[in-house]
Amino acid sequence: MKSLINPWLAFSRDAMMLGLEAQTVIGLRMMKAVIGGEAAHHEATLMVAEKAQAVVDVQMLLTNSTLAGEAHLGPGRALALYRSRVQANQRRLGAGG
Repeated sequence: MKSLINPWLAFSRDAMMLGLEAQTVIGLRMMKAVIGGEAAHHEATLMVAEKAQAVVDVQMLLTNSTLAGEAHLGPGRALALYRSRVQANQRRLGAGG
């Protein structure tokens, strides 16, 4: 069934949600950093590695979308990838991880 929502509105909504979810993760990471210790060091290292991996993954996703003739779908796919990663971090950090 075709979605009744305008694709631009859906993309804007998803971008806004990514911003809100990212702010939650930033806050949770800041709390961990304030506490300090080995857990904070591990989280900082993990964060840098995750960001580097996300750049590579999104670049591949955009390249594959373009090569498949679906370049117009690339931004939405990239946003979905980032949201899934941020949500995973939110769950992990929110659970006391």
